[in-house]
Amino acid sequence: GEPGTQLTMRTFHTGGVAGQDITQGLPRVVELFEARKPKGLAQMAEVAGKVSVEQTEKQVVVTVLEGSGEESSYTFPPRTRLNVKDGDKVEVGEQLNEGSLYPADVLSIRGRTAVEQYLVAEVQRVYKAQGVEINDKHIEVIVRQMLKKVEVETKGSTELLPGQLEDRQILKQINKQVKADGGTAAKAQEKILGITKASLATKSFLSAASFQETTKVLTDAALEGKRDRLVGLKENVIIGKLIPAATGLKHYRSMTIEPTEPFAPAEEAVLLEEDLVVENGDGANGADGFGESFADELDEISQEIDAGAEK
Repeated sequence: GEPGTQLTMRTFHTGGVAGQDITQGLPRVVELFEARKPKGLAQMAEVAGKVSVEQTEKQVVVTVLEGSGEESSYTFPPRTRLNVKDGDKVEVGEQLNEGSLYPADVLSIRGRTAVEQYLVAEVQRVYKAQGVEINDKHIEVIVRQMLKKVEVETKGSTELLPGQLEDRQILKQINKQVKADGGTAAKAQEKILGITKASLATKSFLSAASFQETTKVLTDAALEGKRDRLVGLKENVIIGKLIPAATGLKHYRSMTIEPTEPFAPAEEAVLLEEDLVVENGDGANGADGFGESFADELDEISQEIDAGAEK
C-alpha cells in the first residue's frame, strides 16, 4: 500500500539512507511478512538452564544444562557473536547469538503472542529506520491473517484430516459440536503462513484468484466444484455488490435470500404412430385423397424397392 510505496521511495532515493544496507529496507519487510528463514539466523534456547560455551577452530558449541541434568547443544560458526557467555543462565526462548529470528521458531518455542509481538516490532524497526511512521494496527491486521490457520494433528471424532490447515475459529466450532455430541475433539498446533500462502488459503476462490496464481486457483475451484459464499469484502467488490461492512452490516447480515421456484421440467413429447400424419389438403384425409399415415407410406416405399429388386 501507500506506506510500502513511501518506504521504497525513501530507501532508494534518500541521500542519508544511501549508505545503509538495502536488505534493511523493504526486502526485510517482505522477508518478515512471508515468514521466511532469514540469512543471519539466530538460535533460541529451547530449555532453561546454565550455559556452557566450548570454542574450537572449526565451531562454537553452546550447551544449556537443565536442572534435571538433560543437555541441549547448539552449534555456531567460529566467528559468531554470542549473546551469552560461559556460566550464564538462560530462559526458554532467549536469543543465544546475534541475528534475526525465524518466525516459525519463535512460534514453536515462545508461542503465538510472542511471534505476533516480534513481527510487529521488527517491521516497525525497519519503517522507523527509514523515517516512515505507521500505526501498529495496520501491521497487526496482517499478522493476524498470517496466524489465522492451525494444522490438525489428531482428528478425534471429527471429519478433519491430519495435516489439514483449518481456520482457528471454525475448528473451535467443530470441536464444540463434537464435544456436545459426546465425541473426541481434534487437536491442532499453531501454524504461521506467509501472506502469499495465507491469501491463497482463503475459502473464497474469487478473493484468492484476485491475488496470485489466478489460473491455478480458478482451475482448482472448477475441478472441485467450489462455491463462494461472498462473505468477505474483496469478493463482493469483484462482482459489484455492496461490501458487508460499515453501518449497514447488521441489516446486511439479517437479510435472507429465498430461491425462486425452479421451472417444472417440460414433459417429453411422445411421438405416436398416429401423430405422424402427412397432412395434405384440408385435413388428415384431404379433399385430394392423399392423406395417409407415415407408416403406410413407409410400407409402400419398401414394397416398391422389393419389387424393383425382383425384376
